[in-house]
Amino acid sequence: MIKPKTTKRDTREELESLVDQFIKKNGTIQQINMGESGLIDGKYNMSHIGFNEPKQDRTPLNHVVAAIQQRKQNKTTTTPPIKKRPKKKVIYDDFGDPIRWIWEE
Repeated sequence: MIKPKTTKRDTREELESLVDQFIKKNGTIQQINMGESGLIDGKYNMSHIGFNEPKQDRTPLNHVVAAIQQRKQNKTTTTPPIKKRPKKKVIYDDFGDPIRWIWEE
């Protein structure tokens, strides 16, 4: 049996019912200012931000980029022209009835 997908409406209703149950059991909800939950003792947690290391120098790769662009230019100029395929054409008689097929280039 396939489990039906939960919709946003179902999730919203479930969260509302859980909040209602919490409040009915004399639970209290505290209002917290935006951004406070990410602070530790009023400061940002600097151990996970990732700016602790010094800036690294980048390796210039201009010659690699130039080689790639040169290959792209060579690739577009060396492609052979596209050959047109022959098409079938119907030959009709004077009364509009088909007589035969011919190949036309």
